[in-house]
Amino acid sequence: MPFRGTFHPAASRAADWLPRPSRAAALSRVAPGWKQCSRGAFPPAPGARQQQLQLQDFINERAQSQGGTLTSLQRAMEPGSIDNLSILYQSSDFIVVNKHWDVRIDSKMWYEKLTLQSQLKYRFPELADPDTYYGFRFCHQLDFSTSGALCVALNKAAAGSAYKCFKERMVTKAYLALVRGHVSESRMTIRYAIGKNTTEGMTHMMCIEGTEGCENPKPCQSELSVLEHGSYSGDPVTKVLLQPLTGRTHQLRVHCSAAGHPIVGDFTYSFKKDSNPYRMMLHAYYLRIPTRKELIEVNAPDPFLTSLDSNWVPHHIVHRLDETIQELKDKTIRAEEEERNQEALLSSGGEEMGSKAKTLEREEERAKCEQWLAEWALA
Repeated sequence: MPFRGTFHPAASRAADWLPRPSRAAALSRVAPGWKQCSRGAFPPAPGARQQQLQLQDFINERAQSQGGTLTSLQRAMEPGSIDNLSILYQSSDFIVVNKHWDVRIDSKMWYEKLTLQSQLKYRFPELADPDTYYGFRFCHQLDFSTSGALCVALNKAAAGSAYKCFKERMVTKAYLALVRGHVSESRMTIRYAIGKNTTEGMTHMMCIEGTEGCENPKPCQSELSVLEHGSYSGDPVTKVLLQPLTGRTHQLRVHCSAAGHPIVGDFTYSFKKDSNPYRMMLHAYYLRIPTRKELIEVNAPDPFLTSLDSNWVPHHIVHRLDETIQELKDKTIRAEEEERNQEALLSSGGEEMGSKAKTLEREEERAKCEQWLAEWALA
């Protein structure tokens, strides 16, 4: 079966920086190389048309040479579709999906028909809330080119409980990534303050403090654990587990780039240089949201395996993924237990103080009553 892709991933990554064409401009003409759709056209990324044709020809030839069947890499490279939605967790209040790397969460652009919210509406039309703009309440965000676990609240109360967890920093998230070069330290903490880039032509990007045009930088911290050293298409890369301890826009992408190890396929933070990989190699692997009503805890399957992408070849294991995640879980559970103990201590202390206050109040009332009776008897 030939590859069904219609648009090259370079165009997806270029969406981070390309200006959006107006509908009127798109409908006014269809220039060579523009993407035609039912309601008009819009331009692909520079060079994406040629790359698209080359990629599609290559995959079609490979599929035909293998009897018309797609390899795991070819399946991984396929763009998202309306009915290709993977569910990791579902309850009456929440759904956690494994977001595709080629799908936006939502969009107000008329030409972007395929989004996560349209996939959800297609799969669960009865769960869409007409009181919301998109029909579903997304508890957090993932960048367009990032895949992995994304939590969706199915009602207002559930959204409120999840929001409280995020606000009080009770949520634990961990991402898998392939980064350029071999990271020398097995574990490292990255602490670059991140702000908005106001430089002309780069306003879609974030930047670290000290960069020219960096506006309102805020403290940020990310933890990095090396899992494996290896190569991608022959170039040295490292597979890492990243944990953002703060929640700044593009935080992990900016921190990795600033540390000298940009994420493989990150077109934006490689300054438009890293366009060969079919996707940006960043994946939301682990998500834990301890709401009062239920514990949401999921793993989104690791996409960075040689069996799925033969371009990635691991050479040396530094830390095992399952053991590293278990360490993270244990650390999180200990922190939650300590917080509960402190709350219980404060609560019991408050009750004790309240009880003492009530006892004193009763004693004062008794004394006043006895004094009044004595005065009445004397009268």
